[in-house]
Amino acid sequence: MIKDKDNATLEDVLQPGTHMIAAGYCMYGSSCTLVLSTGNGVNGFTLDPSLGEFILTHPNIKIPNKGKIYSVNEGNARNWDAPTAKYVERCKFPQDGSSPKSLRYIGSMVADVHRTLLYGGIFLYPADKKSPNGKLRYADA
Repeated sequence: MIKDKDNATLEDVLQPGTHMIAAGYCMYGSSCTLVLSTGNGVNGFTLDPSLGEFILTHPNIKIPNKGKIYSVNEGNARNWDAPTAKYVERCKFPQDGSSPKSLRYIGSMVADVHRTLLYGGIFLYPADKKSPNGKLRYADA
């Protein structure tokens, strides 16, 4: 929480996640979607251009327990460590007789995570030889 709105400090911004009062993201495309949590669940809203307002279209979003999708940039596979490569291989070719997972990778973290939130599955951006600490980035507005 920012103590003095006219004089925000780095300390104000670098608070632990337990102090967050809201989190969300917005996606633009054929429709404009806003996903927001204020601490009591997650809700999805879609912009109605004729009204100029966001309408609640996805109330109380919950990640499904089982997902059939994995999302990873397989173009980087040759740089992954052995456990990551083995996990992705098991997604594609399960040894337990279950159905393989489907690869869906857009390359936009927000879009990939949004799909995972709605339909379940897993999003990976693993560390690799080129980026030993991974490459997930964040943006703020």
